Amino acid sequence: MSPKGYDPIELTRITEKIVVKDNLRKYYRIARPGRWYGGICAADCVGCNLRCVFCWSNYPRDKPDKAGKFYSPIEVYTSLRNCALKYSYDKIRISGNEPTIGRRHLLEVLDLVESDGELYFILETNGILIGYDKSYAKDLSKYTKLHVRVSIKGCSEKEFHKLTGAKPEAYKLQLNALKNLLDYNVSFHPAVMVSFCSKDSLKKLIECLAEIDPRLPSILEPEYVILYPHVVERLKKAGLKPSISYNP
Repeated sequence: MSPKGYDPIELTRITEKIVVKDNLRKYYRIARPGRWYGGICAADCVGCNLRCVFCWSNYPRDKPDKAGKFYSPIEVYTSLRNCALKYSYDKIRISGNEPTIGRRHLLEVLDLVESDGELYFILETNGILIGYDKSYAKDLSKYTKLHVRVSIKGCSEKEFHKLTGAKPEAYKLQLNALKNLLDYNVSFHPAVMVSFCSKDSLKKLIECLAEIDPRLPSILEPEYVILYPHVVERLKKAGLKPSISYNP
């Protein structure tokens, strides 16, 4: 791996070969209820194109060849739908790692959400692939039961590199994702991991968001690191100390 950082797009290609097979995608869990968004059911996928030091995913991210098993879009959606009905939730999501890896699979899940019309899908993504390929945002624009949450890793290129290990310039792909989603009128909001941001870098990010669209600063969601045991170990090895954090 280059000392300047890895390329998330190249890591996507490597990971996709492991976790995607035609329209099948690897998951390590396909139905769990949660309190987020006022109640939501999640399926946890395997494999990511970033290596965030604060990430709560561990084995499924770092050992995608050994974690989970393959599921079809209908299997994933049916499991999520049944979970939502059981808990009287109206929202579902794919979480755990990066759901935009395996584009065909994700879009077929969204097709099922759209055709049923009963549930709302929250797409939690780092935005790398949406920022890299504008046609991804175009594909997402046809869904009326979709909201995208773009989780930005750090408030600057320097912080992005420190937190993810990726090459600093890849940070811009996350901001490009916001622009692409705006251009295609996709419902979304940005979030940012602020536990490691300086006041100055956060201020500059907010200014940058305002340049993209004046509404974005007002809907920016702050994220804070959760100190799971394996996250604590990662942070120690990286020499990072969060300014704000929470216990699990």
